[in-house]
Amino acid sequence: MDARSLSCEALAYLGDAIWELHVRRSQLWPPDRMHALHRRVVSRVCAEAQASLVVALDPYLSVEERDLVRRGRNAPQSIPRRLDPATYRLASALETLLGYLHLTSPERLEVVLHLCDELIDGTKVPSPAPEAPQ
Repeated sequence: MDARSLSCEALAYLGDAIWELHVRRSQLWPPDRMHALHRRVVSRVCAEAQASLVVALDPYLSVEERDLVRRGRNAPQSIPRRLDPATYRLASALETLLGYLHLTSPERLEVVLHLCDELIDGTKVPSPAPEAPQ
């Protein structure tokens, strides 16, 4: 299957599930009450968090990955009323990237997910000259 032939909407659909699972898995330790766990997960998977994450992730992406993010951001989509359209489009762009990497390069997906964790935790400061695979 050629992942590039899939619509951005389909890739984002897959990427949404991948991101949710990744965040849920990463928040299991240390053990906590379900309500606290749920709040932490929601704070990371909401559209606003995803939008800021894809912006911070940009310096670490290859040209091909940036192109995919652009395609995901510009893809036609129905936007929930409660959200700012620009925020929703950026969140969809991150999900599109994650869905694509899941299908084409699981190793790179793990690198990008690790970068996301570092950016969220504040342990990684974006640099202007990354060496991402082309």
